[in-house]
Amino acid sequence: MASTRRGTTVIGLGNPLMGDDGLGLLAMQRLQEGWILPPEVQVIDGGTWGMNLLPFIDEAEELLLIDAINQDMPPGTQIVLGRNDIPRALAMKVSPHQIDLSEVIALAQLRGTLPDRMTAIGLQPERVEFGAPLSPSVEGHIDKLVAMAVRQLELWGHRCEHRLRGAHA
Repeated sequence: MASTRRGTTVIGLGNPLMGDDGLGLLAMQRLQEGWILPPEVQVIDGGTWGMNLLPFIDEAEELLLIDAINQDMPPGTQIVLGRNDIPRALAMKVSPHQIDLSEVIALAQLRGTLPDRMTAIGLQPERVEFGAPLSPSVEGHIDKLVAMAVRQLELWGHRCEHRLRGAHA
């Protein structure tokens, strides 16, 4: 499968109808709107796609997941997880989509297609409930989460250019 791998995949995850669970999608949207990313970086609105994400993960050389991540920290805390920590973190479920994501990651690992370079970034959610808006403690940190995504992409060697300033971040 390694011969079909290409580029870097960024997947924003979550459900915007479930309060802070939608933060990954909002951060992904701000990343796309605020930054010019190189063509080898593919940004996917993963929402609650579950197993439909498997082909994107299979094809990725590098995988960046953006999501609400429960680590029992103060709301809005920035969280970075490496490849080996992601399955363990998914055991502390925030939302039903993480059950699916856990299965997708396990299946990719079983198939030998899980990228070696894989990172999950996110914020500790405060409130995950149907119909709730983003909590202020999370909403105030979305831009920092986007900056974390840009930093990770640049660590992987991708040049990201800020749309507003036109300058390298």
